[in-house]
Amino acid sequence: MSLQNISESVYVGLCLKIGTPQQVAIRRDVWDIPNLLVHKEARLDHAYPVVMLSGSMREGFIFKDSDVDLMSWYNKHRVLWDFSQATLYNTRRYTLILCDSSESPPGFTLLWLPLEEVENVSCVRINGALYISSAKHRDIFCYLASQVQPGIKVHGPCSSAIRHDGMETDFACCFVSDFWPPSASSWTDRCHAWPPSHVVCDIIRSGCHFVAIGHKLGKHTDNEWRISFSQAEQKLVFAMNHTQFLTYGLLKLFLKEIINANLSEDEKLLCSYHIKTTVFWAVQQNTIAHWCPQNLLSCFWVCFKLLLKWVYEGVCPNFFIPENNMFVNKVYGEAQKNLFSQLYGLYENGIAFLLQSPSISSYIMGVLCNPRLSVCTDESTLISEAMLDLELFLNITKIDAVPIYDLHSCMEYLHIVEQMITSPLTQCQIIKLQKLTATILQNSAFLIHDMYTDTSEGNKQMYIVDKGVGYMLKLAAKFGSVSDLLYIAMYFYKTFRHSEALSIIEMTKVKLAQPGLMYNGDVSPQRYTEAVGGQSWSYKMRHALVDNISLNDHIFYINELSPELQPRSIYCSMFLFIPPFVLLHMLEYLCCRHVDPLRAQAALDDLQVLVHHDQGLIVPVIFRDISWEILGICQQMTGNHQAALYSYTQSLRQLPTNKIHAATRHRIQDLH
Repeated sequence: MSLQNISESVYVGLCLKIGTPQQVAIRRDVWDIPNLLVHKEARLDHAYPVVMLSGSMREGFIFKDSDVDLMSWYNKHRVLWDFSQATLYNTRRYTLILCDSSESPPGFTLLWLPLEEVENVSCVRINGALYISSAKHRDIFCYLASQVQPGIKVHGPCSSAIRHDGMETDFACCFVSDFWPPSASSWTDRCHAWPPSHVVCDIIRSGCHFVAIGHKLGKHTDNEWRISFSQAEQKLVFAMNHTQFLTYGLLKLFLKEIINANLSEDEKLLCSYHIKTTVFWAVQQNTIAHWCPQNLLSCFWVCFKLLLKWVYEGVCPNFFIPENNMFVNKVYGEAQKNLFSQLYGLYENGIAFLLQSPSISSYIMGVLCNPRLSVCTDESTLISEAMLDLELFLNITKIDAVPIYDLHSCMEYLHIVEQMITSPLTQCQIIKLQKLTATILQNSAFLIHDMYTDTSEGNKQMYIVDKGVGYMLKLAAKFGSVSDLLYIAMYFYKTFRHSEALSIIEMTKVKLAQPGLMYNGDVSPQRYTEAVGGQSWSYKMRHALVDNISLNDHIFYINELSPELQPRSIYCSMFLFIPPFVLLHMLEYLCCRHVDPLRAQAALDDLQVLVHHDQGLIVPVIFRDISWEILGICQQMTGNHQAALYSYTQSLRQLPTNKIHAATRHRIQDLH
């Protein structure tokens, strides 16, 4: 038995828990596409904010308790480091903000509006000059966000909320600079061995951000802004090899399961950002010649010792601005002594202390109990074709919605897609672009139809519009998943072509009855492989992927769901997510209720059995609110008010995923 054998076993365990190189690459590549679309669209129209995913999910982790971190800014604002940079901007198009770091600790700055052409409630006067207050800006943004989702609270520089699935979302409203901070200029001089020069150049070109929080010991705590290197850190994590990335992941598990286990938020001195900083320094200092599976535990040990040294000294140097000690006001005094004692006790036990981690102890014990065990670290043997496809399709469907406000934004997105098609993309990025294109076409089709319905266009014009809309929806179905046929059925029902809608519904039923379908993270690997194994991802998506139906609350689809689709926010589009099997039965009931009562009743019976008895396979738990709601709508239409009241009451008791409580209560009032 050797440390190398144990390292290889832990490497395999981490690949299974965190992801193989190909799985991690899929997550990152898929996230790139909506990011690019939104960034390009915001550059075309400054009225829309840029929203960027950051944090551990963007880096490629999928821990169950990972936070979703979002950063948002307006392209019309640009932060400068000196006046000479102003010559690069059209002042009629951009609002220019100047950094004033003269009285701020390293890593922090004041944001000064030298032209004073903009003054709002988030501004303050300091020594007669106009500055943007971080505290006021953060509080205003938190208030606006709470209008969209109640229960939001301030968490550091972010507005924080708990999502329907229990995950915490941190949303930071920030400012952006196209320029690298002068205070971080020394970082480029350190980049000899890592990261590669092209990554360094990309990071410098991308500038930095400013998030709304001041230094707790600074002179202007409520008005200062922290320089954020979130985008640069993303690029650094992407520049890691897989052993370095898994070392980072192992340190995150070590922090969560050993150091911070059973501690409240207030008691935790170390956070994942300290861990990330440790890995950055360890990789750059090049103290390990080979970051490879056989050396994984040695790599972890180097990082652990560096962290131990920092806690002893009470200094955690920021990777980009080392003068910024991230332990200030956190790791000091008695708390520092206790933390060092805890870490040093682990150090004395040696690497065996990792047996305390539930996530990886079994992989260590497996080798300890069987010293001759041979471990294969070849990625191709660790994960099946079906599981790799599941990774891709889960990520594709998880982030399918792009912020669509009107037909103008749809057209801009389609123009951007046209440009992106000719750019170099990975296979999974092409599939993501294909799925997003289907979504944009579907939204465009319904928007175009409503735009011409609301005008007094003649029959010939409406005929042309209808043909165009039908073509767009059919094209979207060819690009998208199996369930995208239901958008066509919905449109036919909306335009009173019930027999055509039923024809599409029957076709969808046949497709949804095929073996080996993939829906909501559930798949039979054997049946899936028999059905579509060896085919292209595009073919698999069109023949084996079933996705939830997402309806934009700024778009009118069908009358029966209009209360649930009332815009729930003036600040952004929100989406109604409906399980496809539920919508299918609803549409069948609606199409048949006046012409075929027996078939309508059969569709309603099928819907009732599905909603009442499904165990979360076809009606996911997080979408039971809208599923009970739709059952109640159909029961109310058929005249069974008692059953409808029960269904609406059940809808109110579910997770408020779709935020339809107001519509449900209104329907209950109508019943009474």
